Amino acid sequence: MTGKIQSTVKQVTFADIGAVLRAGMQDFRRAPQFGLFFSAVYVVGGFAMLWLGAGHVTWTLATSLGFPLVAPFAAAGLYEVSRRLEQGDPLEWRGVLGIVWQERTRQLPWLGALIVVYFLFWTFLAHMIFALFMGLSTMTNISQSYAVFLTPNGLTMIAVELGIGAVLAFLLFSLTVMSLPMVLDREVDFVTAMLTSLAAVRANLPVMLVWAALIAVLSVLALIPWFLGLIVVLPILGHATWHLYRRALHAQ
Repeated sequence: MTGKIQSTVKQVTFADIGAVLRAGMQDFRRAPQFGLFFSAVYVVGGFAMLWLGAGHVTWTLATSLGFPLVAPFAAAGLYEVSRRLEQGDPLEWRGVLGIVWQERTRQLPWLGALIVVYFLFWTFLAHMIFALFMGLSTMTNISQSYAVFLTPNGLTMIAVELGIGAVLAFLLFSLTVMSLPMVLDREVDFVTAMLTSLAAVRANLPVMLVWAALIAVLSVLALIPWFLGLIVVLPILGHATWHLYRRALHAQ
């Protein structure tokens, strides 16, 4: 029955961050074909977004919406690989992809929909902040000159966007960091999973802040060489998140 499994939130330490990263790298080395496959989805999607959306805001928004829809299912594949390695179950494409396919009728699509709504809200809010601070400057062609961003209003706008964006990003992280692996691992509804994830983050706030910052920094650095760094970074972080989930939550 969904929603019936309870979890006890456990304390994790900064040492656990290093431990789960090592475990993530080990899982990636043991089954690189799966990590490369699921991370390739992001890389190909990134190139597709650049190609389809180049110069067209509507196409860019439309293609970027595919990322939060696909991301939970790609993550589920990495979690399933780690779960099978952990339990000694056989690793085969049919089994792993079959689990990912089955998730379409369970709770994972609800989390994907939440991420999409969150993305749309942030896109709208970011445009509102831009209009609020830049005023008539919004009439200038910023694609030809970025000098407007170096004005006092421009610098203030950037600071506000980064501040609000960081808060919203951490809230989304708090809602999903434990709930995504939890709905794969247990028969639990997505609301219960999100509340449990929030409780786990609240109980381990300093460690989770560092983990969120580490994910953000590594992901940004991986984007620099034409998204190619994601091929390695995403599988390691995905596997590591599974191991962090196992350390932070204990089923009753």
